[in-house]
Amino acid sequence: MPSYETHVGGDGAVGEMARTVRRAVFIDEQGVDEADEMDEKDEVATHIVVTDDGEPVATARFRLVEPTTVRIERVAVLEPYRGEGLGAKVMEIAESTAHKRGATSAFLHGQLRVAAFYEQLGYETVGDQFEEAGIPHVEMVKQLDE
Repeated sequence: MPSYETHVGGDGAVGEMARTVRRAVFIDEQGVDEADEMDEKDEVATHIVVTDDGEPVATARFRLVEPTTVRIERVAVLEPYRGEGLGAKVMEIAESTAHKRGATSAFLHGQLRVAAFYEQLGYETVGDQFEEAGIPHVEMVKQLDE
């Protein structure tokens, strides 16, 4: 039985746990170049990590890019934990934390293959499909006013 805990923080211990999940999902599994994945934005982002018995298994990060707009990115769940609602959990925490900090809207670049996941969370696609790190993406937006 998993014992999940949630961690929210800057680029310290929580950021390190986030990079562990991102390395497994984006670099090892999806073949994203490490230079593209591990960027300087980690230093200014707020990281959300879910752990199972102390081990990081899911993550997301967000940054305020305008006074009331947040960008959510690097959403990842380790393969054995997919389908357990952890992606939705890190998204909800990112959105609620950003909203408490004054954000009224969020946007993200979602991989095309998981766009339906974001749509279930209330995001809408805007614009055309594009490529990022060699993977098809779409830009998606959501109002955060609760």
